[in-house]
Amino acid sequence: MKYLLWAVLLLPLGVSAQQETPQPAYQADSATRTLFTDITTTESRVIAVGQHGTIVYSDDGEQWQQATSPIDTLLTAVFFIDNQQGWACGHDASILGTTDGGASWQLLQYRPDLDKPCLDIHFFDKQNGVAVGAYGMYFETKDGGQNWTKRFLDSLLYPEDRDYLNDLKVNDPEGYEIETSSILPHFNRIAETSKGLYIAGEMGLIAHSTSQGQSWQREQEIYHGSFFDIAEVEGEILVAGLRGNAFKRDDSGQWQALRTQEQATMNSIVESNKGGVYIFGNSAVIYRLENMQQNQLKARQRADGKAVMDGAEFAGKLILATEAGIQTKELN
Repeated sequence: MKYLLWAVLLLPLGVSAQQETPQPAYQADSATRTLFTDITTTESRVIAVGQHGTIVYSDDGEQWQQATSPIDTLLTAVFFIDNQQGWACGHDASILGTTDGGASWQLLQYRPDLDKPCLDIHFFDKQNGVAVGAYGMYFETKDGGQNWTKRFLDSLLYPEDRDYLNDLKVNDPEGYEIETSSILPHFNRIAETSKGLYIAGEMGLIAHSTSQGQSWQREQEIYHGSFFDIAEVEGEILVAGLRGNAFKRDDSGQWQALRTQEQATMNSIVESNKGGVYIFGNSAVIYRLENMQQNQLKARQRADGKAVMDGAEFAGKLILATEAGIQTKELN
């Protein structure tokens, strides 16, 4: 998800908000040849989501089927808790759920009135989950996604913004409501690690929670640009974002910059079954860190030049979600 493409993801909000009644996704003959923004796997299936509400799945990484999707707006994230139950989210603060491994989906939330996209979704178990998005959007559920409660994470405000809002809350309640809808940065990714929950976002945001999201603390900035993913790999925390900027946190808690000669924006971090990590980027760049003792990222660029939004290892293949569709590479 995914800077220049991120800008595209955020631009159409005013248009999508005009659609008061969601429409089901079109069933296309070439469903795998559109923009895909996220991909995930279960033990037996790989599932990807993307443009126009498109959801596709495969049990072998070669033959794909299009799922029944109740919405035709852009989907940005997908998450499964087991082989059958999963969730996806996207524009219009929409949230979908499935209980049949991703073959069919139900609409759980649709909020075009918010004029914001959901950008990531995560569940701790079958009942408790979190969805995050643009301008500090943060929703929680305790019933598997049937109902969602919005929260405003004021602990992630800068002190001067907190003072400003406290004054508005007393003297201009209407202005307070308007400001709280946009004063926080975009929450681009939420990740659960052995060290707690992390949010990575706009303007160098890294936030940490050790209480499953009940309270949050903003970490000291290590970079002023946006981060688009954060993940734990072999016990270390990695964060990646604009212009090839990536960092890892060592056991002492210090962040170290990862070196690379490329400057392609980094969209997602995926741990490899062979060790180390892939970082998928714009301009068809795929970064590789072969083990976590290294600080130098290797990079190669695919010939088509299309942004790689995410990827997953499945059935002996590296399956890529790209702006041009699903692409597959055999693993050596």
